[in-house]
Amino acid sequence: MKKLMLSLAVVTLWVGAGNLAMAQRSAAEFFEEGNTKARAGDFAGALQSYSAVISSSPEHAPSYFNRGLAKANLKDHRGAIIDYDRAIDINSKEALYYQSRGVSKSMQDDHRAAVQDYTRAIELNPDDAKSYYNRGVSRSKLNNNSGALQDFNKAVSLDPNDALALYARGSSKQQLEDHAGSLADFSKVIDLNPKKAGAFSGRGYAKIKLGDFKGAVSDYTKAIELSPNEAFSYGQRAYAKSKIDDFAGAISDYDKALQMDQSNIDAYYGRGFAKSRLGDQKSAILDLNHAVEINNSYTTDPKKIVYLGPISRSVLDNLRNQVQERITINELSDVRAEAYFIRGLSKSKSGDSKGAILDMNNAIELNPTFSDAYFSRSIVKSAVGDQMGAILDCSSAIKLRANYPEAFYLRGITKHSLGDVNGGCLDLSKAGELGYTPVYKVISDFCN
Repeated sequence: MKKLMLSLAVVTLWVGAGNLAMAQRSAAEFFEEGNTKARAGDFAGALQSYSAVISSSPEHAPSYFNRGLAKANLKDHRGAIIDYDRAIDINSKEALYYQSRGVSKSMQDDHRAAVQDYTRAIELNPDDAKSYYNRGVSRSKLNNNSGALQDFNKAVSLDPNDALALYARGSSKQQLEDHAGSLADFSKVIDLNPKKAGAFSGRGYAKIKLGDFKGAVSDYTKAIELSPNEAFSYGQRAYAKSKIDDFAGAISDYDKALQMDQSNIDAYYGRGFAKSRLGDQKSAILDLNHAVEINNSYTTDPKKIVYLGPISRSVLDNLRNQVQERITINELSDVRAEAYFIRGLSKSKSGDSKGAILDMNNAIELNPTFSDAYFSRSIVKSAVGDQMGAILDCSSAIKLRANYPEAFYLRGITKHSLGDVNGGCLDLSKAGELGYTPVYKVISDFCN
């Protein structure tokens, strides 16, 4: 999953004048002038006013701090850090100084140092939800998702209606595979802010992971209404549509995703799958070519192994052609084994058995636990006469998935065709036991 973007809770509090002496009334006036300009958004003007205070009162920590805030608002985080450093040197007990320096360090991608500042802010003020939230964001950036979740939990406990913290916690839960928990957090965000597209997208992803594909389509539709230029949302809605067999709708969404990002390999893969299921194998193969080839750093040198033996061709072909492949779309992994696999299916349906086997070889070499690829390759091998190879692939599929009825069925009829009647009929019996009911006609005809 694309990691959800988190925003820092930026400090906007302009501190008071502090201990400016009455003899320095002009400095106090400059200080208040700086605060007034800052509240009006004139950060450059505020900066000049705070500098005037510092020139006459160089130990006035609030002026350094407020000037740091002004610099941060002007995106000068390096300059802001220098001012925060000076404010902390003068007064090391102010939690707000550490929190603000942490934000500027975070904006410079120095998240380890930012965590240290947020931790110090929490030590000084343990009831400030923003420091926990900000530390959680930096921990998330450091891929410390468990630590981030702890911080977001604390932030939410301090402020249960903080939509930012709830959203961030939902994101962390997704990274930790707690999809039911993330769904609850994103739902709460939507209750608080029904116009937040990212919350609908996050909840849609959780619903996909929980198998609620219709619900996911609904959430991504809302996300797209609120933010119509997010290729990710179109791609995820398309994936969910494929899961409920709306392949035409999926293709339309993948088209939109590819208009926005022509290098979107997940979209090519998904669109190829959908086209294959609608019978457009030629176009499917073109899409799956892109899914396999675009910026692919994973390469393989497939080695085809053929096992030859006697067959009872006509009966076997008829029985094998009746087997149903219950293939559904799965997420595209980094190695893209799924794209090779679906392209292989499309090539097989187009009559290109050699190309199909090569693609399935690739899929298996890239993902040796891909049971569907072993099973589908066994079908193609049997069709081209490699019955022993088909048996070996069925056995591999069964080893990976012990309750794979179609693999027992195909291995059974293939064993039977090679003369192993007892072994073949035992496999057919197991296929029926696992729920593949068409097998009982075969058992009736060939195992009695």
